[in-house]
Amino acid sequence: MLQTSLHPMLNVAIKAARAAGALINRASLDLEALRINTKSPNDFVTEVDHAAEGVIIETLLGAYPDHGILAEESGRTHGAKHSEYVWIIDPLDGTTNFIHGLPVYCVSIALAHRGVVQQAVVYDPTRNDLFYATKGRGAFLNDRRLRVSKRTRMSDALIGTGFPFRRGDNFKRYVKMFEEVMQHCAGLRRPGAAALDLCYVAAGHYDAFFETGLQPWDIAAGSLIITEAGGLIGNFTGEADFLHQREVVAGNPKIYAQLVTLLSPYSRVIKEDEAPAAAPLVEVAAPAPAPKKRGPVRLKKDESGSDAPL
Repeated sequence: MLQTSLHPMLNVAIKAARAAGALINRASLDLEALRINTKSPNDFVTEVDHAAEGVIIETLLGAYPDHGILAEESGRTHGAKHSEYVWIIDPLDGTTNFIHGLPVYCVSIALAHRGVVQQAVVYDPTRNDLFYATKGRGAFLNDRRLRVSKRTRMSDALIGTGFPFRRGDNFKRYVKMFEEVMQHCAGLRRPGAAALDLCYVAAGHYDAFFETGLQPWDIAAGSLIITEAGGLIGNFTGEADFLHQREVVAGNPKIYAQLVTLLSPYSRVIKEDEAPAAAPLVEVAAPAPAPKKRGPVRLKKDESGSDAPL
């Protein structure tokens, strides 16, 4: 697919992602000069996060001043507040990797129209890898069409994940999940940038991925890239409301179904008073149902507390 044939809004997103990536690459040459702040224990933000987010927002609003913005560092303070179009931005996914010089991080930009993701870009500046998708037109890495893997047996599957790291995360529950999945698959990997992990599922590098505690900007772009590559994405019980439950499973259809079977007992159910009042910003096509029909799975109250609601 040639760049000239891309959707105009996708082209603007690519321009913004590359500009942010160039800024990130320059900053990576002198990490000791970085100013680093802590949003919460083990949750870092640097001046590069803010600068990259600024150049992305400037590029997007320069082309589409009437669009809304939902960004990791600045929230919804920029753009039109009630637009049907909302850009969902993570300027530097994998900040902890970045500040340690570990070259696993990316820029993630998605455009949702009336709550449905229509355009998606994930850019890995260290490898100059550009993952992108337009709804209904397939997913691509640079100029190569992406398809999820064809593996059908969990015992052959390589699965990506993300470890809990914030205060209040339920570490004991995650260890049980980790043990459950590890015993059934060929291997687990945790590079540390969820947006890239989702793209690796789309590219067939992973057969599946799961994580808890993610935000819309971590998932939005990758969710479209996966579905356009023939994969499925949902929550631990195989439903499409993963943005509300702060849990996500993605994979090729066969491994996805098997992973949902393993993870559904660990699904957390959000209480009514925790549920978001507004309609979700992002929706994806409903994934295939889990292999067996189940009612909601309720767990004992987390010993270490639950994640904050969206």
